[in-house]
Amino acid sequence: MSRPTSAPDRITTPISGGVGASPPRPDGTLKVKGEFAYSSDMWIDDMLWGATLRSPHPYARINSVDLTEALKVPGVHAVLTHDDVPGQMLFGLEHTDQPVLAVDIVRYQGEAIAVVAADHPETARRAIAKIVVDYDVLEPLTDMEEAVHSTDAPTLHPGGNVVRHLPIRRGDQEVTAPVVIRGEYEVGMQDQAFLGPESGLAVPAEDGGIDLYIATQWLHVDQKQVAACLGLPPEKVRLTLAGVGGAFGAREDLSMQVHASMLALRTGRPVKMVYSREESFFGHVHRHPAKMYYEHGATRDGKLVYVKARMFLDGGAYASSTGAVVANAATLGVGPYEVPNVSIDCWGTYTNNPPCGAMRGFGAVQAAFAYESQMDKLAAELGLDPVDVRVLNAMSEGTAMPTGQIIDSPAPVAELLRRVEAMPLPDAAPTDSYDLRQLPGGVSNTTHGEGVVRGIGYGIGIKNVCFSEGFDDFSTARVRLEIIAGEPTAMVHTAAAEVGQGLVTVQAQIARTELGVERVTIHPADTQVGSGGSTSASRQTYVTGGAVKAACEKVRGMVLDLARERLDIDGELRMEGGKIVSDRLGVLAAVADVLGDDAIDETVEWRHRPTEALDPTTGQGFAHVQYAFAVHRAVVDVDVDLGLVRVVALDCAQDVGKAINPDAVVGQIHGGSAQGLGLAVMEEIQVKGGKIRNPSFTDYLIPTILDMPPMKVDVLELADPHAPYGLRGVGEPPTISSTPAIVAAIRAATGLAIARVPVRPEDITGTA
Repeated sequence: MSRPTSAPDRITTPISGGVGASPPRPDGTLKVKGEFAYSSDMWIDDMLWGATLRSPHPYARINSVDLTEALKVPGVHAVLTHDDVPGQMLFGLEHTDQPVLAVDIVRYQGEAIAVVAADHPETARRAIAKIVVDYDVLEPLTDMEEAVHSTDAPTLHPGGNVVRHLPIRRGDQEVTAPVVIRGEYEVGMQDQAFLGPESGLAVPAEDGGIDLYIATQWLHVDQKQVAACLGLPPEKVRLTLAGVGGAFGAREDLSMQVHASMLALRTGRPVKMVYSREESFFGHVHRHPAKMYYEHGATRDGKLVYVKARMFLDGGAYASSTGAVVANAATLGVGPYEVPNVSIDCWGTYTNNPPCGAMRGFGAVQAAFAYESQMDKLAAELGLDPVDVRVLNAMSEGTAMPTGQIIDSPAPVAELLRRVEAMPLPDAAPTDSYDLRQLPGGVSNTTHGEGVVRGIGYGIGIKNVCFSEGFDDFSTARVRLEIIAGEPTAMVHTAAAEVGQGLVTVQAQIARTELGVERVTIHPADTQVGSGGSTSASRQTYVTGGAVKAACEKVRGMVLDLARERLDIDGELRMEGGKIVSDRLGVLAAVADVLGDDAIDETVEWRHRPTEALDPTTGQGFAHVQYAFAVHRAVVDVDVDLGLVRVVALDCAQDVGKAINPDAVVGQIHGGSAQGLGLAVMEEIQVKGGKIRNPSFTDYLIPTILDMPPMKVDVLELADPHAPYGLRGVGEPPTISSTPAIVAAIRAATGLAIARVPVRPEDITGTA
């Protein structure tokens, strides 16, 4: 090609659907119409079905496992126990402490003991029922504080019952204050309650390896653990992301990945496993229950002097991500406030309760309920407005965290509070006539308005974004640009899991923006490309988005270098609307003409700025990459006679740095708020003596469309200079601030000192 002889038209075709737009999600219509292929829909010829035998006891010694009758069931192809595990016996996210199949001890109700493959799912379940296990039932350890402090408690793991203890010490540890507020708080066990149960398909390969199609949050960490347990090199364990029906943290840990693979390798046939809803409650981790003891010291005008706290998190039978949850709860334990003197101790424990691990908010949820309850207590003690006392103490850019880390990007806590406070309140409920549908329990005709009172409450949340404490947190992106049917087309390939949050859409938006092309395809996520890390910690748009951006920049640079060479031109060029454009000369050529039959393919491994491990004695250090903030105002109606609550409004302001996809951002805020509402007033896995009492959606209640109120959402975009496009993680902060706001509103309506979530009717009525 030669240099153009004159400047062509400088106007190019704009690219739609780039960063800052809200293009339709490619999976949206399919999901709404029920046509999306989830992991439980997978099918392959000649496949078998897997099923799992689980312990009915929370703590027991296994004397023997008799498989005789199960093996006699017609249609059964394999029955496997721990003796059949071909590789490493233990797995785990942070600690390899959980057996693939129980060996001699079961540590929680629902622990897997044996697996069966059969030609029909009912046949597999019948065979499971015929396995005979002889147990010595033991007294379970179910109290998290006893696990830490009691010398009489059984030792559940060789290292003891404490997964992690993290102290945070900053400032004067002997300081006093004229006003002291104390409180004891509890958070119940919440379930992620995703609608798509655990499911996967394992296909034996000709090379002796396995191809696993699985709904997960982290393909490469699954690959590492599965390969170790199968005794195979990682390259022989190939994972492809199947359709994910929600996750919220529960799919970070393994479920049936190893089990299905073992059965497939043993039988030489594909094996599919799908959990029932009840089995799902036993088959994944939950949110850590918590007990927290707080003391706030303040001046008489409401300025915080110190915060002291002791926090206990029940990790259940195995560690999962308890260590990291402890770190979040402790480092974020004073909330988004300036506190010069801090003394926090946080313990994560082993018990014989169900295992707990990652769930949206990840330790910050538990802490926020306590510290926000304390701020309301402080306001009441001093006769101050709850918003004013928060604004007085709000952190800002330059504030030091309890870890000593300085907030070095916008922290608009006070502005978010004032924005929410200024939002119009819902109309007052009429006093003479009622629409029963607008009353607590009104849909069930339980009240006609007698005893209904209204309250207003506020809550703030602070959440770290990305992985912390020196973890090597990165994502890999491969981007290929070529001409297909005469049009420049970009292909983006990452291993990042789309779990319903819209990551596929975001990757395409970034590629369109950086390459100036309309057509972008997203390769299915698999382990044939480098790790994308976990879809957790509100990190994927930041880290995988950063990787896609960096890979596109590299591709763009090569295209522009090629254009300079082929057009024989120097100077600054850009790609826009499928054209090569010069500010001085205008449109120079089509990208299609420059590339021709060539393709440019680049892979980039991208990291955010490094963090560092916390000092084990003081908890000091640059622990977190970024912080995100959200504020909620809740308006509730409470029937004080029946103990029923209706959330009338749940308004939110959140700083997102940059809204890559504004509609998706608002959707995340709505969704996170719904889960916070659930924790506030209805969601709890009820565990007694280590046993789950409500493993079904009949008895474990989650918010429906009738429970979710209208929401006003105010999105701020105050750029973080360290992040791609200035963005902040979005998904978790609204879950953190919505729960304490709702409970604060219930307290305001009733005058009750409610210190536990979820709030039960008897907490309001005073009846057992």
